[in-house]
Amino acid sequence: MARNVLLTLFDDVDTLDFCGPLEVFAITGQRATGPVPFTVTTVAERNSPPITTRSGLRITPYYTFKNAIHADILIVPGGLGARHESKNPALLDFVRAQAQQAEIVMSVCTGALILGAAGLLDGLTATTHHAALDELMAAAPGCSVVSGQRFVDNGQIITSAGITAGIDAALYVVQRLLGAAAARETAAHMEYTWVPVSA
Repeated sequence: MARNVLLTLFDDVDTLDFCGPLEVFAITGQRATGPVPFTVTTVAERNSPPITTRSGLRITPYYTFKNAIHADILIVPGGLGARHESKNPALLDFVRAQAQQAEIVMSVCTGALILGAAGLLDGLTATTHHAALDELMAAAPGCSVVSGQRFVDNGQIITSAGITAGIDAALYVVQRLLGAAAARETAAHMEYTWVPVSA
């Protein structure tokens, strides 16, 4: 059965923060025989008016918090909007509720601030964009914040550093779930230079 990958969107989200992982999961297994391993979709607090990304791209999410499917893999991207959304009770409640059943919750960049505000990083090790490390320490005082790592795997919770690190983290998730060959094939199709690594 395909795993549901749910990407959480909000105004002023960094476009590549969610589009990079979206592309990784959407194209994994597309050139193989048999069922695709992931179904990928989007969710936001609202779908009208559309979400406007930090770069001005307008996105109409498929689901809202009220009718969203269960996420096997929940992606929480970052951007300037993550700083506002880390104080949004509706988003924090949604992330907490999804995390109760999700196999993996993955943040990209300052999406870690949202996970921290939701209390999901307590007792864990995490990373974020290099310019937001101090903010993450403040948002998640019970978390050990590290720099210089593309991503950190705590089991269910994975955090990644800034922007393009989300692609590396998504490929790592593919590797973890489906094996290194599947991840390498996806990276090669994307013409993305990637070396399998452990977290």
